[in-house]
Amino acid sequence: MTVATDFALPSELEAHEPPEARGLPRDGVRLLVSEGASGRVSHHGFTDLPVLLRAGDLLVVNTSATMPAAVSVVDAALAVHFSTEQPDGSWLVEPRRVAGTATEPYPIGEPGQRLELLGGGAVTLRRPFSARRLWESDVDTLGRGVPAYLASFGAPIRYSYVAARWPLSYYQTVFGTTPGSAEMPSASRPFTDRMVTRMVSAGVQFAPVLLHTGVASPEAHERPYPERFAVPATSARLVNTARAEGRRVIAIGTTAVRAVESAADHRGRVRPTEGWTDLIVTPSRGVHVVDGLLTGFHEPRASHLDMLAAIAGPELLDRTYAEAVNADYLWHEFGDVNLLLP
Repeated sequence: MTVATDFALPSELEAHEPPEARGLPRDGVRLLVSEGASGRVSHHGFTDLPVLLRAGDLLVVNTSATMPAAVSVVDAALAVHFSTEQPDGSWLVEPRRVAGTATEPYPIGEPGQRLELLGGGAVTLRRPFSARRLWESDVDTLGRGVPAYLASFGAPIRYSYVAARWPLSYYQTVFGTTPGSAEMPSASRPFTDRMVTRMVSAGVQFAPVLLHTGVASPEAHERPYPERFAVPATSARLVNTARAEGRRVIAIGTTAVRAVESAADHRGRVRPTEGWTDLIVTPSRGVHVVDGLLTGFHEPRASHLDMLAAIAGPELLDRTYAEAVNADYLWHEFGDVNLLLP
């Protein structure tokens, strides 16, 4: 066990609101840079990113947009969080008990239980998928697709560390074009149109991929489960060309890592692919495609830290998280970000 997986996260380091509510622009968050070659950890603002990257760097970005995936249950102090569509058309959902302004686990659902939702929709719990938290469920949205139903009756998922409700726009990223994620692919939240323009002008390239991320409840650090993804032919070609020319491939978010690594063979050759992935990136598995990662800061014992250790190495990761805690970086989807370089 590394320090990064077993640290205490003080509540004052949780980002309780978007940076905009703290008087900052969207790109006004802090950036901690960790460099594997030198072992150096340095402090920056996110707007420094264009000068920290090199001409020719290829950024892999997730184009999944966030759905308002939380829906209230009629006549009960419950909500349902829609997580992930499955290949057979069913959905993984998480029933939650409403507790004040947030929600908490509801571990007492039963197979066959039908939960009536706002607007006449419903979910019927089939069987537990993971420790009686996520359920395989049949969904009735009165003939509409789930994204369309959620657009009418859902709200963004939020947890107890975010006290106030924020509009869905605060949970979207500049790259999001295809609704499907239960929670925001938050590593790319600080990017703005102006930032992207600066990077393109500096010779940085972008390769879009898609991975619809499901719910990642803070109470249960579970391994990833199957999520829908796609790597288009153009992006596969961009990645393969960058690797062949010795240029860096940097993923923006753990979701982008899962998508591009799921489309690669053991030599790192990426092929156009779409479907569902249950890939788990660990230090023993390693990474075959990406050289670096821009990501938020993850909670103690979160399974994502295995992926970070695979990219940065456990020693640099430990040093990074110790520095982040000591320097008061902010956690969660509205917090600061960390660039791990090779």
